[in-house]
Amino acid sequence: MTKLYATMLSFIATAPKRDEKGATAVEYGLLVALIAAVIVAVVALLGTQIRTAFTTVLTNIGGTAPA
Repeated sequence: MTKLYATMLSFIATAPKRDEKGATAVEYGLLVALIAAVIVAVVALLGTQIRTAFTTVLTNIGGTAPA
């Protein structure tokens, strides 16, 4: 068992290192795209409600609602 463990350790220690810069950039790009999609969805879902709330507040303080 010790021989197997030593063999595995030597294999891991001598394994070639992989360049993961490209993979990291892709992962960050996917995260940015996901965040952008969530922002668009929230604005689409809540946009009308927020506009209505601001219009109500503006009307109650004596202003005129935007077109």
